[in-house]
This record gives sequence, C-alpha cells and structure tokens, in this order.
Amino acid sequence: MESLNLAYRILYTLTLLGFAAGLTAALIRSVKGPEICDRILAINMIGTLVTSSIAVLGAALGEAWLYDISMIYVLISFLAVAILATVYIHKKKGEDDK
Repeated sequence: MESLNLAYRILYTLTLLGFAAGLTAALIRSVKGPEICDRILAINMIGTLVTSSIAVLGAALGEAWLYDISMIYVLISFLAVAILATVYIHKKKGEDDK
C-alpha cells in the first residue's frame, strides 16, 4: 500500500511539473504574440492549465473543496476569454470601417 501511495505522489508531481512547463510556454506565447489571436488562445490555455493544476492538487491532497475552486476558476477564465474576444472583434470592426 505504501508503494502505491508513493507511485501516486510521483505521478501527481510529474503531472504538476508538466503543467508548469506548459504554463511557462503559454505565458511566453501570450507576451510575444505575434498576433492578438495567439495571445487570446495563450490566455485560454493558461486558464485551462491552472484549472487542471488545481484539480490535480485537489486529488493529491485529498481535498474535495479544491474541485469547487477549479470549477469557479473555469467560469472566470471562460468569461475573461469571451470578453477579450469580444473586445478584439469590436476593435477589428472599427478598423474595417475606416
């Protein structure tokens, strides 16, 4: 039983390290661009990876309330990306009218 717990702990750690690498790559893409669409997609990816990290952390710690936090973060992330996309669309329409 102890070896199974160790295997799960290693699995959770490696998963969180993979998510951290993905977060770093997405953060670099959100800063560098080159297009605004790339930045919006990178922000969406950051939200997805943070949500997944919180869920894995909840499983690793055995804390069910972290799943609720993860779901709240999903809603906030979705709204943020939807607002960014809406602002981009309105900005793009304004440029086309000129």
